[in-house]
Amino acid sequence: MGTVLGYLRPHGVRVACGVTVKFTAALLELVLPLLLEHIVDVSVPARDLAAIWICGGLMAALAFGAAFCNITANRMAAWVSMEVTKTLRGDLYSRTQRLSCAQMDRFSASSLVSRLTNDTYNVHQMFDKVQRGGIRAPMLVLGGLVLTFLLEPALAAVQLAVSLLTFLTIWRVTRRGIPHYAAAQEAGDTVVRIIRENASGVRVIKALAGQSRERRRFGEANEASRRAEETAGCVMAAANPLTDLLLNTGLVLVVLVGALRVDAGQMPPGQIVAFLSYFTLIQTATLGIAKVFIRISKGAASARRIEEILLEPEDQLLRTSEAASRAELGMEGVSFSYLGVERDLADVTFSLKKGETLGILGPTGSGKSTLAALLMRLYDAGEGVVWAGGRDVGSIPQAALRSRFGVVFQNEALLNDSVYENISFLRNIPREEVAAAAKTAQAWDFIQALPEGLDSRLDIRGANLSGGQRQRLLVARALAGKPAVLVLDSADSALDYATAAALRAAVRRDCPGVTLVVISERVASLRDADRILVLEEGRVTAQGTHGELLESCARYRRIAELQKGVLL
Repeated sequence: MGTVLGYLRPHGVRVACGVTVKFTAALLELVLPLLLEHIVDVSVPARDLAAIWICGGLMAALAFGAAFCNITANRMAAWVSMEVTKTLRGDLYSRTQRLSCAQMDRFSASSLVSRLTNDTYNVHQMFDKVQRGGIRAPMLVLGGLVLTFLLEPALAAVQLAVSLLTFLTIWRVTRRGIPHYAAAQEAGDTVVRIIRENASGVRVIKALAGQSRERRRFGEANEASRRAEETAGCVMAAANPLTDLLLNTGLVLVVLVGALRVDAGQMPPGQIVAFLSYFTLIQTATLGIAKVFIRISKGAASARRIEEILLEPEDQLLRTSEAASRAELGMEGVSFSYLGVERDLADVTFSLKKGETLGILGPTGSGKSTLAALLMRLYDAGEGVVWAGGRDVGSIPQAALRSRFGVVFQNEALLNDSVYENISFLRNIPREEVAAAAKTAQAWDFIQALPEGLDSRLDIRGANLSGGQRQRLLVARALAGKPAVLVLDSADSALDYATAAALRAAVRRDCPGVTLVVISERVASLRDADRILVLEEGRVTAQGTHGELLESCARYRRIAELQKGVLL
């Protein structure tokens, strides 16, 4: 939790001022019972009306002063909490963006969303409540105990005993509550994950009539989250009733002992009035401490989850390597595993010269997209070397490496923004270059047909476009950055054969020097490639040109025969 608390340091002066103002307000509140005792024991018996008015006026002034100080300190606390949370959330988001794909897989997207929203909110509430009640309440308790000991040690001993029991109770309950809140947060991550899956796959769920199953799955996760929250709430729910019981018991004892001592003439009646006032202050402050501890319990659990991300070490460090290759793109003995159990890629070797085309063919789950991810160092290879621009990708700074690539993944999303912004993708690419990329991607005709052309706004995930139109916009986005290497992962799956052929011809015509990596299930999309890899269960079972594979690879030949017209 120390890392999260460190975000308070830049606001130390304001926090110190807030503490000082809160301390002043607490002192003003603690003086009020003393003035009340003076009125009851001195001014009223003497029938000194002027003194009563003076003390009453002073009490009113102190009450207004305390209220003003509390309001001022609360506003300062709210400002500090908001600024700290804004900075914390910004740093957490920035660190999330720098996580490697392997780290993202380990934490899961739903958990990261929960940490950026629910957890930062809990930390905000913790900072806010601690600055408001976590300073004032202990001051009132300690100050009240000190003053009551000065007034009457016997009654003060009762208050001290009750306060110690109350603090012990709160500490024990809070200690048990923190782990339950952590479990509740994890259960909440599961709920967020299911909501994300349902939101992104709503069409598939409806098409397959899976609403009942998804409602049941969500209901089970929601029930698990409710049970976790209920368990945490049940533990923490004991705090307030137990403190009420202790404080009310103490109040009865104070009244009883005080009445006996007043009756015996051992203390003036004004002191018991003061004691009851202090006891009320202490009771209110102690209950405030219980609420603060609940906030601290939730905030501490959330802070630890946030620190897991902030303190996660970089796992893709820049390596020093003098090794070189003539290949513009390639692999040498590369193996890789997502979970470290079995290899998803095994002993992959190939090389590609600048301007050549690599085709990758294979069944679902054979490792085609994984191979492309390793080329861009989205993941680090477990064994072997991956080459890009004649260098080991591990020795190239990530910004420089990624700037060499333009890529279209299978499941890319479009923004709820204009067509121009979807292609430019926050890179401020000139409109003429965006238009040129759209023409190469065979997207310009349908863009011009839109009501406002490049300025037409797309729905979320491009829902107002067809599948083929979305794919062509994604290809245009990849081309707009003028990459040295263009990776097309099933980028023509929604295109008809004529449009796909026109797209391939336009890329070769308009981008003559680009090195092309094409992943496709269509032999027609790969037949002009300089090298084709046939993958099966993570292994390269054959590689060569289209003609060579027709002669040497039975699987490739069978696929080509099934896709009629490819051989013509």
